[in-house]
Amino acid sequence: MKKYLISILFFFCSLVVFSQGGVPVDGIVAIIGKEIIMQSDLEKHYIDYTGQFRTVEDPFETRCYVLETLMYNKLMVNQAQIDSIEISDEEVDYMVNARISYFLQQVGGDEKYIENYFHKPMSQIKREMKEMMYEQALTDRVQSKITDKITITPSEVKQFANRMSADSMPTVPTSYQFGEVVKIPPVSETEIEEVKARLNEYRERILRGEKISVLARLYSDDPGSASKGGDLGFQERGTLYPEFEAAAFNLKTGEVSQVVKTQAGYHIIQMIERKGEAIRVAHILIQPKPSTDEQVKAITYLDSVRAIILDEKLDIAEAAKRFSEGPSKANGGLAVNPYTNSNSFDKQSLDETTYMTLNKLIPGEYSECIPYVNEDGVMAYRLLYMKEKVVEHKANIAEDYDLIKNAALEEKKYNAMQKWVVDKVKVTSIKLNEQYRDCDFVTKWQIP
Repeated sequence: MKKYLISILFFFCSLVVFSQGGVPVDGIVAIIGKEIIMQSDLEKHYIDYTGQFRTVEDPFETRCYVLETLMYNKLMVNQAQIDSIEISDEEVDYMVNARISYFLQQVGGDEKYIENYFHKPMSQIKREMKEMMYEQALTDRVQSKITDKITITPSEVKQFANRMSADSMPTVPTSYQFGEVVKIPPVSETEIEEVKARLNEYRERILRGEKISVLARLYSDDPGSASKGGDLGFQERGTLYPEFEAAAFNLKTGEVSQVVKTQAGYHIIQMIERKGEAIRVAHILIQPKPSTDEQVKAITYLDSVRAIILDEKLDIAEAAKRFSEGPSKANGGLAVNPYTNSNSFDKQSLDETTYMTLNKLIPGEYSECIPYVNEDGVMAYRLLYMKEKVVEHKANIAEDYDLIKNAALEEKKYNAMQKWVVDKVKVTSIKLNEQYRDCDFVTKWQIP
């Protein structure tokens, strides 16, 4: 897995490249306006592409494909220079740090692993990534200027759907819209004090020289970061809990915070690195657990609530208003999918217990009380209400308008980009090395 992830990272920072014979190569392959593609550029991207996809039937054809991708990018960069688009050093640094942080998370925060793989210190790897990320930012900015104002009308959506055959329509998995009545068992002060004491003990151990990464793997209740040594990667201001940020942004490199309380529980935080308004920190989270007695009380409460709901024939909005403690209370009792910000859930976005419960309900029916862990990782119990179940089907405009609308809009943006490229090629000076004149390019590059 580490080797696979590193092969993807290779795309962003491999700069020492060789020909198939192992001899360093260079020379101009193509000129797009004022932008130049060197043989070394082509080779390093070719190595990356073949490293990811393994099988290459025709090396020349593959190089042509990679070269055309580079030519597209250089066309965008050339246009960015014409349009005087500027990307700040801070923005590029943030992109580089975010990319490195992502890959560090995938390999358990093991910076030495990446350095050993490339035989370079991390500081050098980051420097070598900067130019590539700078060009990527320019390309994204040009594409946004071309496509951001593109909209689509209902008639265009209908025309798009009519062009699609039934077989070519995607299969939409079974989806659920459901409501909930939530009860969160309270946590005792004794439990909270015990949690704080444990975190203070871990803090002292870190100050004495133990690594927070080891302690986080052993003791943290954060499933997203525990396996990565508590490393949250680079986060911009405004993306974390306010209390967490207030403590984290005041830390110096290597410093460990006092115990911090958030909605998720209690934390200690260590500053790893800061870049302007972005920080990379590691933390240990411990979530106080309600006692068995409080859990039993919550279950008993919801059992009685269910009886009232059925007796009075309450709809989910009224039931949630009167009895629920969850955030969905303000949404008419309907649960919100955090991945899509909609009320629709598929199997992949549900935990196993919730999925199995919903799958047995019919619209209008309430479940028995079931346990779950909310978005903040807090143990709770709830009754589920099945509002609507849409079984797996081929996408159609009646049931899946938004899905088809998005696909139609993406096609319209793609066509606009293709037209822009064709028009721009006609007025751009383009030169290509004789070695690649026989490439079967998708775009007619008007090469003399």
